[in-house]
Amino acid sequence: MKSKVNSSFSYAGSAFIAAIFFIVWEISARLYDQAYILPSPTEILLKLWELRDVLFLVHLPATVQIILMGLAISIFCGAGLAIWMNQSRVIERSIFPLLITSQTIPIIALAPIFVLWFGYSIWSKVAVTVLITFFPITVSTFDGLRSANKEMEDLLKTMGASSKQIFLKVKVPSALPYVYSGMKVAVTMSVIGAAIGEWLGANAGLGYFSRRMMTQMDGAGVFAPIFLLSLLGILLFLAIKLLEKITTKKWRAKS
Repeated sequence: MKSKVNSSFSYAGSAFIAAIFFIVWEISARLYDQAYILPSPTEILLKLWELRDVLFLVHLPATVQIILMGLAISIFCGAGLAIWMNQSRVIERSIFPLLITSQTIPIIALAPIFVLWFGYSIWSKVAVTVLITFFPITVSTFDGLRSANKEMEDLLKTMGASSKQIFLKVKVPSALPYVYSGMKVAVTMSVIGAAIGEWLGANAGLGYFSRRMMTQMDGAGVFAPIFLLSLLGILLFLAIKLLEKITTKKWRAKS
């Protein structure tokens, strides 16, 4: 009961801070009176309503498709690579330094190269999204697998358990919280990756639309797709939290 009360106060506090922020923003924008540089929240909402058809029916679906494809590839390949590194010390020593190195290269510098390789097709944007989300998923999954209780593994081995049984009964439950932590980071970063890819070369998408509005000096038009990108990141984060709650509960019930 106490935790629920504290949680309610936390949400109320967050809502209060957000409300203060938007009120200050609204007043500052009206006093500054340069909408092409700093549009007010109400102007952005009006622009969202004005452009609702093109934003929600054309550009939002294009961005969501890039994000989902990039995340699917990162989760599948990242988890697979993490399992492989966990099973082989040689692979870990060979691959892990390369993973670290990949994060030292600025994404904004690689995005134009992907456009050269893949053109303005969806795959140049997916490649950027994969590059920015692959690392947190792989590393968090690997750390989770490595955190498994060694004593429990040895006990199951003495009881005749197979490698598959040890993996499912010990390593996967230990890794799940780490996997979801990595995915929470990855889903928010995937929005950034998709926007960067669209910004540098695309024919549709929220990042592309924001860039197009910038060339027209339309401040509210620039902020409107950014607002949708932020909202999309929040919704994806909440979806991962819900998925974590459901799957961890089911896995504990099976165990």
